[in-house]
Amino acid sequence: MITNNDLISGSSYNTFPITQSSSPAYMSSNSTSDESDEIQQTNKIIDERRQRRMISNRESARRSRMRKQRHLDELWSQVIRLRHENSNLIDKLNHVSESHDKILQENVRLKEEASDLRQIISSMQLATTYNGLRDLEDVPCNTAHLRAESSNQSIISSTDLLL
Repeated sequence: MITNNDLISGSSYNTFPITQSSSPAYMSSNSTSDESDEIQQTNKIIDERRQRRMISNRESARRSRMRKQRHLDELWSQVIRLRHENSNLIDKLNHVSESHDKILQENVRLKEEASDLRQIISSMQLATTYNGLRDLEDVPCNTAHLRAESSNQSIISSTDLLL
């Protein structure tokens, strides 16, 4: 007789026990009926297994489709988030670029202004120097006075060396 363990392990599908007897008449229609019942029962068990396997495969395929759909939804969510982030970054870049251009223009203007101020200062210094020289024109030039100062300085220098 086929046991449930035999059916699960896959052995003895088509083997049926035959009792030994001395005459073949013992295997009559009663024996054939038993064999037929066992075959039907075996086929029923095989069909049940096949049915369970089909159900299991369908459930596995359903879970796989659900996982795939979740993954696809996550990817779309990521695409939307990254597009939004990209748009924000482009806006920031445009703002920084505009600021950079304004700063460059201001830098050029300030350099020109600095150059103009240098020229004004330079011309003021020349005018001051010229005015200072013009003031010297009014001072009488007395060489005797210069010689006296020069000799006084020499004497003071000599006395400083001696001390």
